Amino acid sequence: MEEVDVEPTTTLVPGVGLKQKHVGFEWGPGDILVYETNFKLQGAGSGGPGSPSVYVVRKDEDIYSPILRKLFNESHHIFVGLQNIKEDMPSKNKKPQFVSVSKNYRSVIRACMEELQQVAVSTQEASLVAQYSNQVSILLAIELIWNLCEVLFIDAAPAGILLLHLLDWVRLHKADVDEKVREVLQSESPTHHRAYWEVVISFVLQGRMDEARQILMKQANLQPASRPIYQLMDSLLQKMPIFNPGGTQTLTEFDVKWRHWHEECDRYLQDNSFASNCHLETICKILVGDEDTMLEHKELLGTWYHFLVSRLLFFHPTVKPSELHYYAQSSMDMFLDSRSAPEPLDSILLAAFEFDLHQVIKDCSIALNNWWFVAHLTDLLDHCKLLQSHNLHFGSNLREFLVLEYASGLFSHHSLWQLAVDYFDHCPEFGRVYLELQIERVPLETERKALKVLRICEQRQMNEQVRSICKIMAKRALSNNRLGSALSWSIRAKDAAFATLISERFLQDYCTRGSFSDLDLIDNLGPAMLLSDRLTFLGKYREFHRLYGEMRFTEAAKLLLSLMTAKIAPRSFWMTLLTDALPLLEQKEVIFSVDQTHELMFCLEELTSDNSETKPEWPAQDEDIESTKLELLRLALARNLAMAIVKEGTVELPFFSPSVRAS
Repeated sequence: MEEVDVEPTTTLVPGVGLKQKHVGFEWGPGDILVYETNFKLQGAGSGGPGSPSVYVVRKDEDIYSPILRKLFNESHHIFVGLQNIKEDMPSKNKKPQFVSVSKNYRSVIRACMEELQQVAVSTQEASLVAQYSNQVSILLAIELIWNLCEVLFIDAAPAGILLLHLLDWVRLHKADVDEKVREVLQSESPTHHRAYWEVVISFVLQGRMDEARQILMKQANLQPASRPIYQLMDSLLQKMPIFNPGGTQTLTEFDVKWRHWHEECDRYLQDNSFASNCHLETICKILVGDEDTMLEHKELLGTWYHFLVSRLLFFHPTVKPSELHYYAQSSMDMFLDSRSAPEPLDSILLAAFEFDLHQVIKDCSIALNNWWFVAHLTDLLDHCKLLQSHNLHFGSNLREFLVLEYASGLFSHHSLWQLAVDYFDHCPEFGRVYLELQIERVPLETERKALKVLRICEQRQMNEQVRSICKIMAKRALSNNRLGSALSWSIRAKDAAFATLISERFLQDYCTRGSFSDLDLIDNLGPAMLLSDRLTFLGKYREFHRLYGEMRFTEAAKLLLSLMTAKIAPRSFWMTLLTDALPLLEQKEVIFSVDQTHELMFCLEELTSDNSETKPEWPAQDEDIESTKLELLRLALARNLAMAIVKEGTVELPFFSPSVRAS
């Protein structure tokens, strides 16, 4: 579409500028942050006292309305269902489905509108009443435009049927007639009610002839002397031809029959058959399509498009779609005051009657305060293959551009962002790019919400976002000292460095407390422990404790020794492992073999050697206690070695000669 050719509306922010200071701003995905700076306006005074203020200016307040939120939720289901209609289905089978989808959208709009009206009636606060009333008026306009687009574009009714649909459209949106009818009929004397003739003429203008006849007969029964002219009018109303699309009559046959009826009405008018009753004469003038008479009843018509439909009903009932633009323009010119400019709604409806779809979408985008309407209507029209010829210059077609804008707005809401994901999914060109950018802005207040976001990313193989989310949650959990959760998130992120850091914290925690936290997680690491050496050690070390607890000492001893000899255990943790070996060394039954005992002795000597380049950093404990621990270890190792030698028989010493062994 071409550039917007109207000036943008001005939004007044209360309080901004009162302190005579420059204003700064920061764009957000769905709003603007406006704040006062420390820079004074040129030539301004000292400015008012107090701290600077910050304002949040939202373009779309509707997404924060609980009632309108239902509109977004319900229309989301309809949108997803529409995308699932098979492309290879024949067009004649698709059309009823598209019309049904359109009606579903309108029913959702109607339901929200009725709920807003009920809330407005029950609300006492004046500002809320005004807000709800404004939302109702917007929804009324949206439903009016959508219904007309359904008639003209989606259903694409031909001549004959077209007028029937336009009559239904007018009747649906001119509901005050039925309210006035109830008021008249419930009065003590309906025929003497001030609105009696207004009701009759309103019925005639809407083509509701049977209802007009019923009301007229009440007057005829009270005036026996005037009964003949009432019966004559009743006959004209009864005989008025109405096209039946399901019948055998052709459009040409209907046109001939209608012209005969029209000539009959005109003949009665010319010979003054109704001259004795001005009301009946007015009705007869309407029946022959007298435009001046219709315009005398502007207050009953209400709008120029009602005048248009009534004018066609009594002047050209077989109007073709291609002829509508002429009648629409002339009807608007005749009905509206030439001194006043048309309202935005008038321009939109006129563009629809001119079959200028892109102008309708453009004007709606400018006039409405959010993208809901244009996004869903354009999507439906695109499925109907009505927008194929119009692509935007910057890569995306019109349908995708509007859907992306609407979905981006939803992402600024704390719960509606989940709906936006499906909209992005059905934008093949830029949808994934938008989703990747927007999903990173979703605040992860809870783990539950983080898991939702994560599941969405995993389903779409968004690996970079998955890692980012997991890292954020892991760091947050670690800062709150929730080591189990932090480890779980780091494993999910496949972040080896962070998993190593958390494993270190687990080991430090064990050294301090003497026990592990989050045993369920550590016991069920499975293949995930291979993510880093430190995590592998943590899992295996916990397995050692489990084996020890189950009295499986031999397996525990073998695992403990392998952790040290395979260099999996950090050097700083060797003393802890050797200390854990003490209970096994002091068992009555020999657990460690001679070779295993030698290995343990070698590890202890390597740990305590002053010449070792990797001399461990001892924990901050008393030096005497540390010395005592070393002596106990050496003593236990020596005793275990002796017991193992006895158990295994003898041992071959490398420095003994064969003759010595033989003796």
